[in-house]
Amino acid sequence: MKIRYSESMNKKIILASGSPRRKELLEKAGISFEVLVSEYEEDMTLPLSPGELVKYLSRGKAETVAKKHTGAIIISADTIVVYRDTVLGKPHTENRAREMLRLLSGKQHSVFTGFTIILKDEEKIISRAVESKVFFKTLSEEEINEYILTGEPLEKAGAYAVQMLGQKFIQKIEGDIPNIIGLPITEILKELQENFDFIP
Repeated sequence: MKIRYSESMNKKIILASGSPRRKELLEKAGISFEVLVSEYEEDMTLPLSPGELVKYLSRGKAETVAKKHTGAIIISADTIVVYRDTVLGKPHTENRAREMLRLLSGKQHSVFTGFTIILKDEEKIISRAVESKVFFKTLSEEEINEYILTGEPLEKAGAYAVQMLGQKFIQKIEGDIPNIIGLPITEILKELQENFDFIP
């Protein structure tokens, strides 16, 4: 679904994220926007449920940018991979990536993305969380090692990228694939339409 502005709508849209995957998803939706990376510092240790955590972090990112751009619509998001209440961030090292992939092998885990949309000068704010479930096939040590050698898992939450080489490990997905990539675009378009004067 693509969207356009209503005649009464003339607001700049800012994506408060440097993620090329989120940028691509917004572009494919037909939205005209600018990118401004938020300076908000995430705290992944907050004692919140996964859904509440990603909502909280996405709101922090959006509000930081909105302070300087009160007349713009700010869209932000935060994504985490969760296995049995353990949050799996970016591994950064090969050893940590290997540990994560072994942990996920043959099991189900969840991907939560929280998003926030703010239009500060009209006091409009929406924060929501979306969960998708991912089922991994059983991975051999050879498969894990070959994947790590590509370098792809080191900067990906949970040590894999669903839209790239990591898709070969996935047996089944329940829920929204763009949400796993980092932006539940269908839900965002719905909120823009219903609360921020967009027309589908």
